[in-house]
Amino acid sequence: MSSIERSRGLTLVELVIFIVVVSAAVAGVLAVFVQTTRASADPLIRKQAVAVAESLMEEIMAVPYACPDASCVAVTTANRGATHAVADYNGFAMTGISAVDGTAIASLAGYNAAVTVVAQALNGANGSRITITVASGAESIVLEGWRGNY
Repeated sequence: MSSIERSRGLTLVELVIFIVVVSAAVAGVLAVFVQTTRASADPLIRKQAVAVAESLMEEIMAVPYACPDASCVAVTTANRGATHAVADYNGFAMTGISAVDGTAIASLAGYNAAVTVVAQALNGANGSRITITVASGAESIVLEGWRGNY
């Protein structure tokens, strides 16, 4: 037999070594994917948290900047439908999300929301910085907005 005929193809030992090396590499890559999947947030939870935060932000942006009369009081879950000013939302918190009329939304019972409103000048004009934090389990999002006195 000439050396040319013996050099064609793979031996069984070479094939087994190749399979072991490729298997180890694939196992390492799969381990990274599994770890990443476990650590990633559930997209449904995040989308619902964003929707809750945006809804609260729209609610706050829709009220007058300053109280139009003497009837304004701090916002609670029970009195959200009353007349409020932007600053009245400072310290507002919900355990379990409810609608403006106070009706609890059962599918959002595992969520918490908190609002802070801090007076902050905007280019020399009166303004407020609004921060809304919505959390569910280990996942939380923060939404910030600014409202001027216009």
